[in-house]
Amino acid sequence: MKLGKKYDVKTVADGFAINSLIPRGLAEIATEKSMKRLELVKAQDVTEKKIREDLLLKNLNDLNTVVIEIKEKVNEKGHLFAGIHKPELIAEIKKQTRLDMDEEHIVLEKPIKEVGDHMIDVKVGDKSAQFKVTVSAA
Repeated sequence: MKLGKKYDVKTVADGFAINSLIPRGLAEIATEKSMKRLELVKAQDVTEKKIREDLLLKNLNDLNTVVIEIKEKVNEKGHLFAGIHKPELIAEIKKQTRLDMDEEHIVLEKPIKEVGDHMIDVKVGDKSAQFKVTVSAA
């Protein structure tokens, strides 16, 4: 179900909003008060994102020398039972290097599903870097 993105204001059927979106915390009624709060939260989010990007840009050259080590369960052929996706990579980068980045910065066309070394591209604006991910059997 794709109705909108975070911070979008959309018109939906009353029943859908009351029975599904609002109870699950995915939406709220667009009152004047909630719209002001939305704008404030959106501005804070944009500011925090910009700060994280600036910090990542400053540390982008250091990222070229980083090697992230991940241990996962594998089968006898060296294939992972569960692929490594962007959220797992971001968590490991943050844990091992203390660098904070968003999923949009990592260029990963498909999940990592094999043991070995993998070069991962990171793109921030018009600058890019690479880091190595070493996947081994747990």
